[in-house]
Amino acid sequence: MPLIELKSVSKIYPLGNQQVVAIDDLSLAVAAGEFTVLAGPSGSGKTTALNLIGCLDAPSRGEVWLDGQEVGQAPQPVLAKLRLEKIGFIFQSYNLIPVLSAAENAEFTLMLMGVDKRQRRQRVVELFRQLGLAGLEDRKPSDLSGGQQQRVAIARAMAAEPTVILADEPTASLDMQASEELLALMKQLNQEQGVTFLFSSHDPLVISHGRRVVHLRDGHLESDQ
Repeated sequence: MPLIELKSVSKIYPLGNQQVVAIDDLSLAVAAGEFTVLAGPSGSGKTTALNLIGCLDAPSRGEVWLDGQEVGQAPQPVLAKLRLEKIGFIFQSYNLIPVLSAAENAEFTLMLMGVDKRQRRQRVVELFRQLGLAGLEDRKPSDLSGGQQQRVAIARAMAAEPTVILADEPTASLDMQASEELLALMKQLNQEQGVTFLFSSHDPLVISHGRRVVHLRDGHLESDQ
């Protein structure tokens, strides 16, 4: 059974008196342990597909399956629980909370899950060690480089040991060196710990690192390599 599956999915947004078809009859399956990139130009539908898989949006037609559960039409309380327990998100803008320390940002999901404070900190300290962030636990996001902030975002995404990590243009705010280091780190996590990664990106560097690259264009599947 695929970890993720889109079955004849379409997503249509109203725009005044017209409609914008972001995804049109898209079918896609992703197995556990994959390191896959959804690639394509702006407007190709890749971010929309990621939002549907991440339970941030609902399809207009078709079915979205995550870990054996149909989530496309699930009620909001169910979706909120799925996002908390099964999905880790990495965004291009990091989305760290400025007033919290790096460790507190990374602990945030665990806090929402009701995990004991001591257990949260133990988990995050170990993640920071793995991610090359040891010693930076008490720094605010503004005191970290872009690459370090993105690593904190990875720690936050991994803290609850999700089923899949969804990364939307994760290198967009980074320079070439930081991007290379970040992708090498995520590939290591994928290979050594079996973490499933699904990216959306038009960055040639990200695409070159994908073990599987799914190209979208105008909401349609163009190629799957």
